Amino acid sequence: MSLFSGTISNIESGLSYASVKQKTIAQNIANVDTPNYKAKDVSFSKMLTEAKESYIKAYRTNDKHIDFQTDSKAPGVYNYSNNSYRENGNGVDMDKEQASLAKNTIYYNALIERENGKLNSLLTVAKGGN
Repeated sequence: MSLFSGTISNIESGLSYASVKQKTIAQNIANVDTPNYKAKDVSFSKMLTEAKESYIKAYRTNDKHIDFQTDSKAPGVYNYSNNSYRENGNGVDMDKEQASLAKNTIYYNALIERENGKLNSLLTVAKGGN
């Protein structure tokens, strides 16, 4: 039986998602005035799928073998809109981005609170209940 029963690793996955989502939202907000920029979003299910695929290790013993190099794009990130909200072709909706930012901040803080509670419980057990 695992000491942490998977809870801490699940919270870690959630925090990783929240971090990538935060960076993506920040990138969208930073590019709000960039012509033809298309807004991006993060999908947790896509992120998990791509993370599982990145664990595949392949060693090339011959130049004719397929190279399994992954691209440098963050996992789970995709263009979510082909819409242009401005005449310059920009696809960033600032109201949506600000709402996403607030929602992601609440999600991140909830995960941090859960992590703190879990670690405090383990600390209490380690101290012998005092």
